[in-house]
Amino acid sequence: MKRTSLLIIAIILLRCISMAEEGMWIPMLLEQLNMKRMQDLGLKLSAEDIYSVNHSSLKDAIVQFGGGCTAEIVSAQGLILTNHHCGLGAIQRQSSLQHDYITDGFWAQTFEEELPCPGVSVTLLVRMEDVTTRMMEGVSENMNQFQRNQVIKQNAEKIEKEAMKGTHFDAKIRPFYYGNQYYLMVNEVFKDVRLVGAPPSSIGKFGGDTDNWMWPRHTGDFSVFRIYASKENDPAAYSKENVPYKPKNHLPVSLKGYEKNDFTFVFGYPGSTREYLTSYGVDLTANQENPLRIAIRQKRLDMMNSAMAENRLVRIQYTAKANGVANYWKKMIGESRGIRRIGAVAEKEQFEQQFQKWADSTSERSSKYGNLLPAFKTAYQQYLPLDRAYIYISEAGQGIEIVKFAAGFRNLVKISRKKETPEKDIATAVEGLKRATTDFFANYNASLDQKIMTAMLTEMQNKMEKASLPDIFTVIEKSDKGNFESYSSGLFSASVFADSARLMNFLSNYKASRVKKLENDPAFLLMTSIYGRNDKDIAPEMTMIGGRIDSLQRIYMAGMMEMQSRKIFYPDANSTLRVAYGKVDDYLPADGVKYSYFTTLSGVMQKEDPEIYDYKVDPRLKKLFSEKDYGPYADRDGTVHVAFIATNHTTGGNSGSPVLNAQGQLIGINFDRNWEGTLSDLRYDPSQCRNISLDIRYCLFVIDKVAGCRRLVSEMTVVQP
Repeated sequence: MKRTSLLIIAIILLRCISMAEEGMWIPMLLEQLNMKRMQDLGLKLSAEDIYSVNHSSLKDAIVQFGGGCTAEIVSAQGLILTNHHCGLGAIQRQSSLQHDYITDGFWAQTFEEELPCPGVSVTLLVRMEDVTTRMMEGVSENMNQFQRNQVIKQNAEKIEKEAMKGTHFDAKIRPFYYGNQYYLMVNEVFKDVRLVGAPPSSIGKFGGDTDNWMWPRHTGDFSVFRIYASKENDPAAYSKENVPYKPKNHLPVSLKGYEKNDFTFVFGYPGSTREYLTSYGVDLTANQENPLRIAIRQKRLDMMNSAMAENRLVRIQYTAKANGVANYWKKMIGESRGIRRIGAVAEKEQFEQQFQKWADSTSERSSKYGNLLPAFKTAYQQYLPLDRAYIYISEAGQGIEIVKFAAGFRNLVKISRKKETPEKDIATAVEGLKRATTDFFANYNASLDQKIMTAMLTEMQNKMEKASLPDIFTVIEKSDKGNFESYSSGLFSASVFADSARLMNFLSNYKASRVKKLENDPAFLLMTSIYGRNDKDIAPEMTMIGGRIDSLQRIYMAGMMEMQSRKIFYPDANSTLRVAYGKVDDYLPADGVKYSYFTTLSGVMQKEDPEIYDYKVDPRLKKLFSEKDYGPYADRDGTVHVAFIATNHTTGGNSGSPVLNAQGQLIGINFDRNWEGTLSDLRYDPSQCRNISLDIRYCLFVIDKVAGCRRLVSEMTVVQP
């Protein structure tokens, strides 16, 4: 096993590149794999300028924001930029009817006005290290997947513990190439992050769900935060004594702009791609899973959007929630369409025929790889019915807010059942649930959730296999004659979880002896049935078969790399720091249609519709446009560019990533992909896949001219054209 892993690594490092500029590349390997190609395309930096552990480099200005996005440090005082939609949760939690920062925006004019954001953290990579050899110690070919995983887990814990010893660092080992390679990531995690600025939604969310995943785009999708640290410049929990973080590096901001075919690169934390799946895996995602999730989310979204349109408070409460549901709803629609358009399943099948022929060509290969594809087929056939049931449980059943909220009380029930549980442990759990209750009801509308419950239970009843339905459906048939509207109404009238005051009163007087009341609450009973069906009957089988598929995928990945020995295989995204590179470029989405590579402020005015919330235009923005008062932020053509597209290979998690020019200067903030290119998580199509980025000049224009917060621009290192 050690020789196999080392052989794979050697193959990766020695092969020639023969592909389009796709891929999400490991920063520490740029010198070996990518630097010549990147410099041929126009890059003016060295690999050490981008990633180094010996001196400051661009990596020291890139952070993972909140665990799901990217942000970049743009000043010597820890100022960071990310997307508006990445910061929206924090912005929403600071908002109220009196201070509607979602609608009106927020700008701190002094350090003292910057708002703490509990629960928001940023992660900064200190170094990464290939630990494949150490991770393979004790692993043998004759181990089953469970045994292999146990040894690898033990090795990982040992290596991580050693990396953290005597430091304030966090350490995590991540698998690459489906477990054929492993890297250690040593990080600093900063937990004092404060909101500095956010444009009004008429800028930061302009176009809303209608324009999401679409090009042309006119969204000012950015927000501004700041990292705070201890006086020693180390990560620290929030304290008034903390000071702005002093980074090793921060990105210079360019006002020069870009032209078609200019070199660009994206530095960030892409979340997840699956470029090396079999035809069975691609078919499962695009033709089985996505249609089910799309249909369920559509129903939830319709109800949320209707309620938000009718009630301003509901809009404040549910904007971030609806965004979360809508984001991947629309992405899945585009992804499935793209996969069908290029015939990706058939393309995979054709490759698999070649792989099978190659595997059968020698007895040694046949013993290693000959039975892989038939085994994949069997495993996916067994997986599909479980997967369908899980989707209805997770998207519909757990999509009911009161159900998910009630699930947070399971631990209290568990410890209350144990007679030996100390009273202080129960008291601690209760206090935590009180805080959770306050947070939950601040952004909750019971009337809306009741309607969603009725719709989701109906969807489960009508679409799930009867054998997979939670037992509560039998109860509802008897108690309410299968009338889900009646059942939902009764539940919300009787449940302590539906009313903040009742629940707080219950928790304030809670003792272990009252656990039965909690267990018999109708919302808790519904939750127990829904979660129980998944936990007892669906998840264990899915985990077992999924583990088998993962094991097959690891071997298949090694086989593909052996078969295509002259191809460089970039690893799938796994929320680790990566570099993607490409060029500014337009594209042709359909016959007779050509999209330019940038949009301007004129397009915002063309889309304006005061009757539609997502297309209202900020009056200050309109005034500046009419007066052509653009300051230094206009392009050479005299217009303010809003967004642009390029061929960088990005995915979820790249939201907020810096888009850099050949000199390593910030020219944009990545925030989306085009709809035609959303298939890129499964198959990159160079003719259609484009990343969409906010022009950094529009960001500065809004901060300076619209918001009047020039102090932030003054902090930055701005490079004039």
